[in-house]
Amino acid sequence: MKFLAAFTLVPILCFAFQDLGSKYGGVDWLTKGYAAWPMMVAPVLMLLLFINNRELIRDPRRGANFSQVIKIVSCLFLLPNVFAALGYSWLAVISVLSSLTILVADRQLKKQAGA
Repeated sequence: MKFLAAFTLVPILCFAFQDLGSKYGGVDWLTKGYAAWPMMVAPVLMLLLFINNRELIRDPRRGANFSQVIKIVSCLFLLPNVFAALGYSWLAVISVLSSLTILVADRQLKKQAGA
């Protein structure tokens, strides 16, 4: 859960610092890429975390919180990455696919565990 929290908070903090630094601080090196790249890398890292902890998804007693949180965070990053894929960089498609993989694989793992 610590890694998931870090993968969630770092892109959000980068957006906050980019907005505040460029608007009020006059800091020119805080570009949109400073905030966009962590947003695009986070779902890929979350997918790796999901793959490493897929046993938690299969056991609902131990991993219910992990499953719910990773699905919520994947949905949180899905929409901005769709916009990033359309307007910023085509590499955001990898992030969109990672988020969708987490959402679909979570459901499949729960079905397999229930059967």
